[in-house]
Amino acid sequence: MFKRLLAALFALIAATAFAAVDINKATQAELETVKGIGPAIAGKMLDERKKSPFKDWADMVTRVKGVGEGNAAKFSTEGLTVNGQAFNKSAAAPAAAKTADKPAATADKPAAAADKPAKAEDKAAPTKAEEKADKKAAKKAEKAAKAEAAASATPAAKK
Repeated sequence: MFKRLLAALFALIAATAFAAVDINKATQAELETVKGIGPAIAGKMLDERKKSPFKDWADMVTRVKGVGEGNAAKFSTEGLTVNGQAFNKSAAAPAAAKTADKPAATADKPAAAADKPAKAEDKAAPTKAEEKADKKAAKKAEKAAKAEAAASATPAAKK
C-alpha cells in the first residue's frame, strides 16, 4: 500500500514538472522553468504580453526579439504553449512571410530617404574583428604621419 501511494505521489510530481506553461498566463518564474528561457527572454515575453496577449505562435515569434522559429520549436517541446497550443511550423509560416515582406517594402522608398544619415541606435555594434582592423589602421596611419613629419623635418635640419 505504501509503495502504491509513493508511486502515485511520484507520478503526480512528474506530471506537474512537465506541465505545459502558457505564455499568456505564466509568471516570469514559470517561464524560466522552460528549458532555454532565461531571465532576459522571459522579461521580453512579459513586456510584449503587457501590450496585448499573444494570439498564436506566429504573433509571439514576430513580437519577441530573439525568438525565431527554431527557438519556438525548442520551447514548445520543453512545454511552452500559446493559448494552449504547441508550436506548429505551418502556423508560424505567416510570421516568416511578414518579415520577408519588410525588406521589399523598404526597397520601394525614394532614393532621398536612403541618403539620410542613419541614427546612432540603428547602427550595429562593430564586431571584434572590425574593432581590431580599425585599431590596426589607426596605428598604421599614426606611424605614417610620424614618418612624414620626420622626413619633412630632416631637410630643414640640413639647411
